[in-house]
Order: sequence, then structure tokens, then C-alpha cells
Amino acid sequence: MANWKLIGGIAGGVIVLGAISNAVNGDKDNTAATPTPSSAASSAAATPTPADADSKADAAPAEDEKKTVPNFVGMGLQSAQDKAQAGVFYSLDSHDSSGRARMQILDRDWKVCSQNVKAGSVASTSTELNFGAVKLSETCPAKDQAEPSVAGGTMPNFHGKSVKAARAALDSGTSITVDDASSADRMILIESNWQVCSQQPAAGAKVMGQPVELTAVKYGETCP
Repeated sequence: MANWKLIGGIAGGVIVLGAISNAVNGDKDNTAATPTPSSAASSAAATPTPADADSKADAAPAEDEKKTVPNFVGMGLQSAQDKAQAGVFYSLDSHDSSGRARMQILDRDWKVCSQNVKAGSVASTSTELNFGAVKLSETCPAKDQAEPSVAGGTMPNFHGKSVKAARAALDSGTSITVDDASSADRMILIESNWQVCSQQPAAGAKVMGQPVELTAVKYGETCP
């Protein structure tokens, strides 16, 4: 009889321990599923607040202002650009007034001949200012020389234009041959320094994808 009581006591203890274990495990599972204060804080930090929205609105650029456009003609190109930026005009560009399609690489070597927005006029500060310029040692043309362009499918007149401008006027797939018009048989390396003397097809011919042949001499030289 004593043995049955012992067995019954042990069994009862096992049942009690099992219940305690289940309760403890249940608490662990519930604890894992409940967000911790740190995770809740992270979630709150990731959610934009009205204050964040106000900050972004404050950071938005202000509306364009209206400013009087200065006279830049006669200034060095670099000085003109500095003056424009001091007046809060930041959209700036420049081009070769001679029509030779040269790049203004070192702005201090160029001077302003023209500007696309009239001096003294009032313009938005987002307006692009474009300066026509030539090298310091050169004379400004009476007006900007336009680069040639293929209009209406006919060949432009390239005579006196730079080889670079002539090439730019033609379709990028056009086969072009350029030879020295003098008897020196020189290589034409910097095409903006050479002017066209003759061309085939002739000016006015219909453009049909045919090869183009040009002869040229350096600027300052006379075509033969």
C-alpha cells in the first residue's frame, strides 16, 4: 500500500511540474510575440511626422526672382560668368560667335561679343544666359555667325565655314573626306582651325546619303 502511495505522489509531482513548464513556455512565446520598447521606437522613427513634412517643405527652393540683366558685352567670358552668378543667374552657356564651333575650354581666353538676353531687361533668375564669344586676340563679328545646317534635304554652302561646323551639320553616318587644299598635304587634326575651300556635292545639291569631300586651309590662309 505504501508503494502505491509513493507512485501516486511521484505522478502528481510530474503533472504539477509539467503544468509549470507549460506555463513558463507559454509566457516565453507571448513575450517573443510582443514588440519590445526598442522595436516600437524604431517603428516610430521610421514613420514621418508632421514636423518632418514641415522641414521638407522649408527645404524646397524658393520661387524664381526677377532681376535686371547686366551688360556683359566686352567682358572676359570668365568675368561675365562670375558677374552673372553674383546676380543669381546660374544657368549659363556660351558659344563661338565666329561660327567655327569651337569649345570655350579656358574661359579666361575668351571675350563676350553678344548675349541672348538684352542688357537692362528684367528676367527670371532661372533664365539661361548664353554668351557669344571669340578668342581675346580676335575681333568680334558684327553679329553671331550661324553654324551651317542641312535644311530641306539640300547641301549647305560650307565655304569659309570650319571643317568642324561642316561635319556637325551633316548626318553622323555621312562618309566625309577632308584634304589640305594647299600643296603641303598637311594632316587636318583640329578641325575648328581649318576653313572649307571646296566641297562635293556642291551647295544646293540634294542630300541622299552620298559621301562628302571637303578641301580646307587653316584660318588666316587663303584658299587656292
